[in-house]
Amino acid sequence: MTPSLKTRLAQPGAVLAPGVYDALSALAAEQAGFEALYLSGGAVAYTQLGRSDVGLTTAKETVDVLARITDRVRTPIVVDADTGYGNALNVQRTVRDMERAGAAVIQLEDQTFPKRCGHLENKSLVSQAEMCGKLRAALDARHSPETLIMARTDAVAVEGLDAAIERAEAYLACGVDLLFIEAVRGAEDMDRVCGLFASRVPLLANMVEGGKTPIQSVDALQARGYKLVIFPGGTVRFLANQMQRYFQSLRATGSTAAMKEEMLDFDGLNAVIGTPELLALGKRYEG
Repeated sequence: MTPSLKTRLAQPGAVLAPGVYDALSALAAEQAGFEALYLSGGAVAYTQLGRSDVGLTTAKETVDVLARITDRVRTPIVVDADTGYGNALNVQRTVRDMERAGAAVIQLEDQTFPKRCGHLENKSLVSQAEMCGKLRAALDARHSPETLIMARTDAVAVEGLDAAIERAEAYLACGVDLLFIEAVRGAEDMDRVCGLFASRVPLLANMVEGGKTPIQSVDALQARGYKLVIFPGGTVRFLANQMQRYFQSLRATGSTAAMKEEMLDFDGLNAVIGTPELLALGKRYEG
């Protein structure tokens, strides 16, 4: 049986969670052996809408994607609930819906609504008091203590690191299970954050290719004190690049022959998604 993420985070070593965006990407990540997966609001916007991460997605869209993922894989899912999609009452509904859909960790941030990607400019924040109310509402709404609530602050880019640390302290005092201080810039600031919080609560490090925080390996981040390391958008960025190559080649040559060695064939894809096993299961119910 797959251990809960709460149990795993209490054990030694950092957890590496790649970004996924649908059931197929989650299945491939699970087959690669990851201990947790991360569903970001950005990934939902990119793949469901073909749009930027600027608060265009709804709670229902994220919950629907999450439910399809948890129906297919058993690996714990950390889900980005953005701002909770409204006030404290909206947060409670979001938490209940995401918990029913199978979330292991539900992440809430202190941006105003509509929010934007944490590594974009010109973000704005709700007050510390309002965010604390939303976090208390989230903690009250969860059904199981195995469902974790993570508080994210985007204050570094808006108010500076000192303000972000002050907010993180207030959020921790609300009783959250994990902290995520977004867009920390540079090794010195990362070490300061870890020195203040890592011994008291699991900290998340967000690795965004081209973002504000320098990319580091999970081992390096674990040595600093981080407990959960995510690469939330790397999967979509890689696939978008590969899809551009594929479509350009198909348009130019009129065939997939040039890309054949980089593709799964029909049987290969069916092996990945478990078609033989599914058909065998169906036969058990015939007649």
